[in-house]
Amino acid sequence: MGLMDHLSELRVRLVRCCIAVGLGFLLCWSVVDPIFNALVNPLLAVLPPGSHAQYTTLPEGFFTRMYIAFVAGVFVASPVVFYQVWSFIAPGLYDEEKRYIIPVAILSAIFFVTGGAFCYFVVFPYAFSFFVSFSTSEIVVMPKISDYLNFVLKLILAFGLIFEMPLFALFLARMGLITATLMRKTRRYAILGIFIVAAILTPPDVVSQLLMACPMLLLYEISILVAAAFGRKKAAPESETPENAEGDNTEKTEDDAKDKPAEEA
Repeated sequence: MGLMDHLSELRVRLVRCCIAVGLGFLLCWSVVDPIFNALVNPLLAVLPPGSHAQYTTLPEGFFTRMYIAFVAGVFVASPVVFYQVWSFIAPGLYDEEKRYIIPVAILSAIFFVTGGAFCYFVVFPYAFSFFVSFSTSEIVVMPKISDYLNFVLKLILAFGLIFEMPLFALFLARMGLITATLMRKTRRYAILGIFIVAAILTPPDVVSQLLMACPMLLLYEISILVAAAFGRKKAAPESETPENAEGDNTEKTEDDAKDKPAEEA
């Protein structure tokens, strides 16, 4: 495929992803209020008495629900999106590897949703309790709902992408771009990078950073095992071909025939 063919293929894949996300948005818009309540409940559960979340502008409630429906639509459409991504990458794989595109796409969606669920059920309760603990009877926390949901949805997306690490390690290992040995040698730099990423993506507190960094460290170790199990194996050194072996045997036979008369004499 030439460059224009690749660009045309990329355009087709992107259009299909947009259609899938659009359909997911429409589906989630029909149930946006339950999704909204589910996202707000972790905050309301830790707010002290007399405190509440609030809107500060008239259209804020409407656009907030649109944003929620869009992000939820991305999660709903994630199997189709990941299938299009892996299908675009497929020309770089071997023929026997291409039949795993659908299982890998399904696993990608499962890991993506698992990362978001981990963020919701594990990270949010500890993080929100930590933030709200600084309020007092005189200074009450009253978060702006759009800022809260913007922060929450970005964090859920970040955790969803982070949980894709083993699958990306599988792909890069099959392409020969990384190896388990290389990942082990660069482990110290990876740990530093993980904590930097966690510091950027999470609020400026130690609890949130550790809640993101610890799963990333575990996923990195899993990625090493994946690269070791599924990475490309080095080609074995070439052995003597049958023709060479046959030629050597012929030469030895001729030498033995020459030596035999001399021994008889």
